[in-house]
Amino acid sequence: MNFFTRLSNGWNIALNSFKVLRENRQLILFPILSGISMILVIGSFATAVFALSGWDTDTVREQSRLAGYLVTFAYYLVNYFVIVFFNTALVHCTHLYFNGEEVSVRKGLRFAVSRIGVILSWAAFAATVGTILRVLQESLGSIGKIITGLIGIVWSIATFFVVPVIAYENVGPLEAFRRSSTLVKEKWGEGLGASFSFGLIQLLSFVLLAIPCFLLGWAIHPLVGIAVFLLGVFAILAVMNAVKVIFISAIYHNINGDPVKHFNQQLADSLFVGK
Repeated sequence: MNFFTRLSNGWNIALNSFKVLRENRQLILFPILSGISMILVIGSFATAVFALSGWDTDTVREQSRLAGYLVTFAYYLVNYFVIVFFNTALVHCTHLYFNGEEVSVRKGLRFAVSRIGVILSWAAFAATVGTILRVLQESLGSIGKIITGLIGIVWSIATFFVVPVIAYENVGPLEAFRRSSTLVKEKWGEGLGASFSFGLIQLLSFVLLAIPCFLLGWAIHPLVGIAVFLLGVFAILAVMNAVKVIFISAIYHNINGDPVKHFNQQLADSLFVGK
């Protein structure tokens, strides 16, 4: 299958993901709650760091590396926990939808709470990896940035299926990583066209949002245009995160041989041809 065919298939998969979200608009609450939570987390960490340093920026810069790495680990831990928690709730809601069951935010959150132990374990594992990469980046300079950048790309691909794996398979974080890597290696093949399509849709959305916001800022006030643009960006990111998680859930079910409503089975199979 050539690259352009995969792009076409990826586009169709993306549209199908939007259909699921359109029929279950309440699912958008999960990325919104995740986004709001992350803003609060960032604000809390920033406030705590500056408060402990006596609100002196110079003192913050002079903190020991060990203290900085501990803060980094704590931030990554909370960051991963929040994201995976709400994504787990969203994955479960799509699971209910694909099985023809009633979908509700409460059911999703209740399921995520039931998996809180494994979510926390994965967050600690991912935070450890993230902190190690941060140490390497700062220790090796420019070369470290290149190395950690490449590792980061591999990490994001290898953990593609982590959320549904830790949601439905009774495995620890290391095994979840291996399981996700195996699924990617065996089923992903050359089907990166779907991810490219999501990125293209997101980019076009930003461009279409920027034009009216620029005109609004020019006609009324620049701050008005900036405020509307930032709100629009938040909304676009929330929608795109939701459809990406729906896509991952759909393909995970497809791999396990489960029927996936709104997704053409042959189309889904064609995207995941083993190497």
